[in-house]
Amino acid sequence: MGFVRFMTSMLGRAIRIIAGLALVVLGYTIAHGLGAVVLVVVGLVPLLAGIFNVCVFAPLFGGPFKGSNVTE
Repeated sequence: MGFVRFMTSMLGRAIRIIAGLALVVLGYTIAHGLGAVVLVVVGLVPLLAGIFNVCVFAPLFGGPFKGSNVTE
């Protein structure tokens, strides 16, 4: 459950947002064709998860999907 707590912390959310933005920017500026589309779509997942405070991996570890529901 430590992983889920980290991912829903402010640092974890910031890392997901930055990584998502980086993938979107790489897909939009450097890649071409299908690779660009894949990078943008894959980058949107951590970006939106960080913005909306959800952890898509938390249910796999027995935690809640919504980050604010994670107990300390």
